Amino acid sequence: MASDGKFEIFLRETAAYIRADAGIYFFIAVYALAGISLLHLLQAGERAAYGIYVGSGLFMFGLVMPTVVLVFDLCWSVVRFGRRRNLAFSRFLSPRRLAYLVSGLLLMQAMTIFFGTFTSIKNVLPLLHGGFPYDRLHADIDAALHGGVDPWRLIQVAWGSDTVRRLVEWNYHLGWSSICYGTLFFMVTSPRARRLRTRYLVGFMLVWIIVGNLLAGLFLSAGPAFYGLVTGDGQRFAEQLQFLAQGGETADGTAIYQKYLWLAYINGTAGLATGISAFPSVHVALIGLNAFFLYAFSRKLGMIAFAYVAFVELSSVYLAWHYAIDGYAAIAVAGLIFVAVKKWLPDPGRSATARPPSRPIASQALTAS
Repeated sequence: MASDGKFEIFLRETAAYIRADAGIYFFIAVYALAGISLLHLLQAGERAAYGIYVGSGLFMFGLVMPTVVLVFDLCWSVVRFGRRRNLAFSRFLSPRRLAYLVSGLLLMQAMTIFFGTFTSIKNVLPLLHGGFPYDRLHADIDAALHGGVDPWRLIQVAWGSDTVRRLVEWNYHLGWSSICYGTLFFMVTSPRARRLRTRYLVGFMLVWIIVGNLLAGLFLSAGPAFYGLVTGDGQRFAEQLQFLAQGGETADGTAIYQKYLWLAYINGTAGLATGISAFPSVHVALIGLNAFFLYAFSRKLGMIAFAYVAFVELSSVYLAWHYAIDGYAAIAVAGLIFVAVKKWLPDPGRSATARPPSRPIASQALTAS
């Protein structure tokens, strides 16, 4: 009877959490409908990426990350609570805590549709312009702002070694992804992030849409890596690309990933994270949004976060993904989005009927996600 009662609480709380997320689900559905409509209008259904993300997202957000969270929380309970760990376990595995986690996992699966829509729209942006019309202008503005020199040359003075290149490549491709998607997962599934959850999610999605779709579509450029291919001037960034090619065929090598993106573009096919656009930088905007949120919580941690934003910005130029102005614009837009969501979504929280577990006694066993 007791177990039946707990299961009823679990179902009731899960349903309440899902209802509280109805606005987010609706937002994702409208965005997906807009993406599908654009693909249909351009007769570019082959560039749709929905299936790719749903499958990979189910594995990553439905299996890998929840397993990591559960193992971490249980290990933390053993270390932190000692003889009281059984109580900590029971709190962590309570019906309300599990309901919060499950509802968050469902929302993460809905986010895979969001990511699929983003990539699908990004794949067709060149069709709207017949190519990439703004690379020469963006590169010239970049040089003008940096003393008449393409800024990658300034960075190369300090970072011109294979060891630095490998470190920067690893961080830009794997480290950045772990931070951004790990933060998203934490904000969606952890009760500790409850009060900022909706605000962060809305800001997160607005960054992808405004920076990566709308502004990218209005000022479409391919970036230094593809400058020669889209402008016919193969000399301007030739030295930079030769340096990056020294990474060869390694898994996190920039040159091989850039080749992958260009082949997907010219073949008109969709893949994981395909689509080429440089201005503004989603990479910099997302990590910038995280820094704004963290700075609002703690200035010291925020300063560290902004130092990392600067590192990612420099990395994006160094690896020929972006012009420097792509990152400058991205940080500015991310700041505006942060201010907007803070103003219009003041401490939204979640449904009053679906309360996450209280925090006394074993509270810290519930906070790691």
